[in-house]
Amino acid sequence: MTVRSITTADFDAVAALLAVLGRPALTEGAEPAARDVYDAQLGDELADHLVAEDDEGRVVGFCSQHYRTRLNHATLQAWIPDLIVAEDVRSSGVGRALLGEAERRARERGCHELVLESAYFRTRAHAFYVREGMTDAGKTFWKALD
Repeated sequence: MTVRSITTADFDAVAALLAVLGRPALTEGAEPAARDVYDAQLGDELADHLVAEDDEGRVVGFCSQHYRTRLNHATLQAWIPDLIVAEDVRSSGVGRALLGEAERRARERGCHELVLESAYFRTRAHAFYVREGMTDAGKTFWKALD
């Protein structure tokens, strides 16, 4: 398995993994705008987007990490809004590899902490995050604005 930064060629695989995570599947009309956002993210200096590939070159995991400022810290916070592993390879080390690389990159940037969001229904993922040394420390609330 290899963990690397995303490329333009990974768009379809990443979109498919995000759909498994519960994000809306891309419709034909929405795809061009989504590709524009994806391509813009490739050059974002305040983000690292990673994929894990199996030995056959199939993308089996995705991790999106953003670096953001917080008013009470002089260093950046690393924030992971999306981390997903394909169902057929869960519990095989893919998630650990993605999270480990995300943490390595956050430490390299001098971040003061790494935070991650996860939906309530993803209880297996929550147990994994705790095993990886993370603390269940809060809730996220959201409101659709469309």
